Amino acid sequence: MRTAGVYPNHFTFSAVLPACASTSILVHGQQMHCLISKHGYEGYVFVGSALVDMYAKCHDMGLAEKVFVALPERNIVCWNSMIVGCLLNSFHVKALFLFREVRREDLFSPNQVSFSTVLSASANIGALEFGKQVHGVVVKQGLLTLSYVKNSLMDMYFKCGLFDEGALLFNSLGIENRDVIAWNVMSMGCVYNENFEEACNYLWVMKRAGISPDEASYSTALHASAHLAALDQGTLIHNQTIKSGFSTNTCIASSLITMYAKCGSLDDACRVFEEIDNPNVVCWTALIAACQQHGNGNHVIKLFEKMLADGLKPHYITFVCVISACSHTGRVEEGHAYFNSMEKVHGIIPGHEHYACMVDLLGRSGQLDEASKFIAQMPIKPNASVWGALLGACAKYGNLEMGSEVAGRLFELEPDNPGNYILLANMYAHKGKLREADHVRRLMGMNRVRKEPGCSWIDVKNKSFVFTVHDKLHARTDEIYEMLKKVKELVTNKGYVPQTQFAVNSAEELKEESLWYHSEKIALAFGLLALPAGAPIRIKKNLRTCGDCHTVMKFASEIWKREIIVRDVNRSHHFRNGLRSCRDYW
Repeated sequence: MRTAGVYPNHFTFSAVLPACASTSILVHGQQMHCLISKHGYEGYVFVGSALVDMYAKCHDMGLAEKVFVALPERNIVCWNSMIVGCLLNSFHVKALFLFREVRREDLFSPNQVSFSTVLSASANIGALEFGKQVHGVVVKQGLLTLSYVKNSLMDMYFKCGLFDEGALLFNSLGIENRDVIAWNVMSMGCVYNENFEEACNYLWVMKRAGISPDEASYSTALHASAHLAALDQGTLIHNQTIKSGFSTNTCIASSLITMYAKCGSLDDACRVFEEIDNPNVVCWTALIAACQQHGNGNHVIKLFEKMLADGLKPHYITFVCVISACSHTGRVEEGHAYFNSMEKVHGIIPGHEHYACMVDLLGRSGQLDEASKFIAQMPIKPNASVWGALLGACAKYGNLEMGSEVAGRLFELEPDNPGNYILLANMYAHKGKLREADHVRRLMGMNRVRKEPGCSWIDVKNKSFVFTVHDKLHARTDEIYEMLKKVKELVTNKGYVPQTQFAVNSAEELKEESLWYHSEKIALAFGLLALPAGAPIRIKKNLRTCGDCHTVMKFASEIWKREIIVRDVNRSHHFRNGLRSCRDYW
């Protein structure tokens, strides 16, 4: 256009700037800004708002604000560009402040874009009271009927933990007024509030209402299935994504990888990844996280190096998985190298998760003093996850002096976490200091902290069967305990030795027998009875599985020629032909 001798005007620039914003290439936008200045169009209000939007979407809020402040006049579009920019760049408090300024100037009323954006900002920082005030203004201005605003209100209430208020707004929408976004917000609200079964159900209700799910719908339902470890449900959703033409969508593919991994089927997760034409960093990270969760630390390192070789830039979560994999495979030097490369090579500032992984890395290898020094030298204040990693290492190596000091810090940081009390009490008990162990347990009672009862569950023919310690409520109890006797006899013949240190709340003479009433062993016996010969046995547990159960699963996988997957609160443990995926370094 310019080479043809036709000069751009303010309409031209208003059209070109959004294209620069879409590419997120800052230098192109800056070149356009120079041309705008040369042609004297900087003072035009809609050119100025397009410049603010462009800089915000190119993630330079400093330049966006300079343009905004320099505008000779501003309309609601300019204000909205700035507020939306703050939301996009996670300056949520700034977004709330700008909205207040719009209201204070009282030159023009905020519109649905203003309200929707500020409600999203309120949701992201849990600013419930501010969100309620915005709700009041929305009602006063008669904008509650707009689906755009109502969806944002629902999202705000869900993210702030007021599920009933969000659900009430959803139910107030007539079925004909519920678009796919409203259904998605409702499903995600269920996920935020841990109503995972309801979240899955809303996908099918949506379809019956004649609404075609989009990628957000499927990703949310897959996320819920992953939390439930509901493989059959996740497989049905996978089937629907293929029928709906979403099989090549990278967002859904990464959700599928996570779902299969958390349901204990790493092979299926890998197959999904292999079918992606051009996997992005999210897909790579999903697969790396899947392998790390299943104890395949060596494969995690190979995948990470392959991702770097393909020219992809890792992000924050990628390094959490990689350093954790180094921790679980004893790669201390490599873990240090990856941690140091974060800021120096990739420009990523380490967060608490990375420091916790590094403390775990040192602690697992027995370097407790080095781990303690590492915490002392942290540039950020250590949180509970960092101290928790050190406490776990102290428990593993029996360092009671350091462990009691670390536990004291954790009691201050998270007084309601029963795990810290139990670890310390068990450390005292293992050292024969029963009085001190009883004192810690009494402290739990004084602080009204209760340990969640351990339970394991297993799916057979689309039905979940839940077992607790010493469970005798199942209809096939007699058969289950007969099978347990058989398991005990056969694994003992294979060389099993009871690890009585994992029976901490039993009398000495009863410790060995009490190990055989752990919920995951009862679930294993039921799985051997109820599942077809050769079928994988997938057991889920709400707490960490103990070392004795870990050993029994290993022997059972060899004796019955079964693949056994135990997903506990921390990771998935694979047992096949008498081998463990974690190679006992867990």
